[in-house]
Amino acid sequence: MKQSLQLRIGQSLTMTPQLQQAIKLLQLSSLELQTEIQQTLETNPLLEQDDNLGEITVIDLDAGKDGSSGGDLTDFQAPASTISDNRAEQRLPDDLEIDARWDQIYDNLPSAGSQSSTGADNRDMFENQAGEVDSLQSHLVWQLDCSHLSPLDHEIGLAVIDSIDDSGYLTQPIADIYEGLLAEHAELELDEVEAVLHLVQRFDPVGVAAGSPAECMAIQLGQYDPDTPHLPKAQVLVDKYLEHLAGNDVALLKRRLQANDAELAEIIKLIQTTNPHPGHSISQSHAEYIVPDVYVSKQTGSWRVSINPDNAPRLRVNDKYASLIKRSDSSPDNTYIKDHLQEARWFIKSLQSRNETLLRVASAIVERQHAFLDYGEEAMQPMVLRDIAELLEMHESTISRVTTHKYMHTPRGILEFKYFFSSHVSTADGGECSATAIRAIIKKFVAAEKPEKPLSDNKIANLLEQQGINVARRTVAKYREALNIPPSNERKRLF
Repeated sequence: MKQSLQLRIGQSLTMTPQLQQAIKLLQLSSLELQTEIQQTLETNPLLEQDDNLGEITVIDLDAGKDGSSGGDLTDFQAPASTISDNRAEQRLPDDLEIDARWDQIYDNLPSAGSQSSTGADNRDMFENQAGEVDSLQSHLVWQLDCSHLSPLDHEIGLAVIDSIDDSGYLTQPIADIYEGLLAEHAELELDEVEAVLHLVQRFDPVGVAAGSPAECMAIQLGQYDPDTPHLPKAQVLVDKYLEHLAGNDVALLKRRLQANDAELAEIIKLIQTTNPHPGHSISQSHAEYIVPDVYVSKQTGSWRVSINPDNAPRLRVNDKYASLIKRSDSSPDNTYIKDHLQEARWFIKSLQSRNETLLRVASAIVERQHAFLDYGEEAMQPMVLRDIAELLEMHESTISRVTTHKYMHTPRGILEFKYFFSSHVSTADGGECSATAIRAIIKKFVAAEKPEKPLSDNKIANLLEQQGINVARRTVAKYREALNIPPSNERKRLF
């Protein structure tokens, strides 16, 4: 085969390291961005954080409607914190008493107790900090240790507690627990394991270690005073007819329990005082707080969008290290500084590009959905990623990255960017209605229905059609299930 040289002209898209870094920063959430910035500050000596309070970028969406230029970036100076000017001039006296306090030496200091527990607005500094919460297993083990059991019974109790899930139910039959203990205790009897199981079931919360919801509620009802009205029939209902109660079969329950409407209502109220998931009362989950990426507020009748300054710290290049670069020097130290200088500049540029893109996308969303901000979910406009991409002349994948795990602080709560995008259905006048608005209307219909005659999916579809929204019954059922609303037969209440 003969070898030859040929020239070809072609175009190809190359992902440079700088472009890869910009895309990476664009899709990070606020918490991930803070971690990325901190790691970059620790690894790049030429990059530092500017502690001086800078300017917050704000977009006024309604500016320009009166003839002025709209959509421009307007800068507002952030409020600066006040510090006592004469603090540096104060000096410690030569002789101090042993029990002297700081507020006796320095002026303008809060009292000793107020600074540690409350802030300037008299709020508790620790009110939003989650303390340590015991898990269900540790809570039960603590009660087991206080029960003064024999070593064997204590070991049986630990085996039972280890088989309890977070909801408070046994994950395996008591026979399997007994078989597992026989390997070390050959003379163990099943009755001994059942006795310890019954003891654990009376621990706090009552009803743990049950095998089913019916058993769990029966254990809790067994702790009530025997003279409690309707208690025997409530125990019979839980033991034999709990599935019929879940299916709202009122006629069968009245016939089997020989009770009228008033008595059955009292029986159900007594059953509702029990907790079918006792383990949830001992929760080990902590509240997770969301830090918004942008703030949306209405000032003087116009909506304004601003970047959260806490998520966008101001970075700069260290001038002292940058001045050490020698242009004609190719030593390892000089090359090291040059490489990190270029990396610092690209990181700052990528961070600025992320903030600008985020602000543009958020402003476009608010501009399209200002009716929702004014009137609520029923005014939500149908919108997809392509609409924002065409408006901002960006690729749809870029909009998808910007709107993922990004949150917007609005007067209607902290909402994810993805919340504002939804599908749509056609209306009678040829327009469109968003799925979010339809779900809000269905929720309003269900909230206003009569308990003894709930609305069926077909009836809801007819009511929507009367408002000009063409929705099939299957679509109504899908939206209803998305709202966790049970069907009409399960919502029916006779009393």
